[in-house]
Amino acid sequence: MRQQGDQQTISRITTGMPVIDADGVEIGTVDLVQRGDPNAVTVQAPTADPGSSLDELIESTAVEEPGVPADLAARLLHGGYLKVSGGLAELGAVYVPADWIATVADGRVRLDVPAADLPAEE
Repeated sequence: MRQQGDQQTISRITTGMPVIDADGVEIGTVDLVQRGDPNAVTVQAPTADPGSSLDELIESTAVEEPGVPADLAARLLHGGYLKVSGGLAELGAVYVPADWIATVADGRVRLDVPAADLPAEE
């Protein structure tokens, strides 16, 4: 089961570990490790206030991380993610879904995607 494997992988990651993308470029270090929660609250289509946007509804639940659009936030919260910063300054902070982590070895996190594919913090 891939998600269980993702959770075992993410449980071996600690803050401060360097993160290397699929091209072998160090993109920064881990700032935050969030294990997946299959019961994470996700916002569905608004029913009480049709004038509210999905992003406003997510904000009203006081969830500060991850700082991405609501649909991606729901995916990250359910599957787990890393927040990575530093390194490639032009990227700022980026998020790594748990299923994009290739390996954790030698104190480093290696991804199976290039840095350009990682969603940036808003």
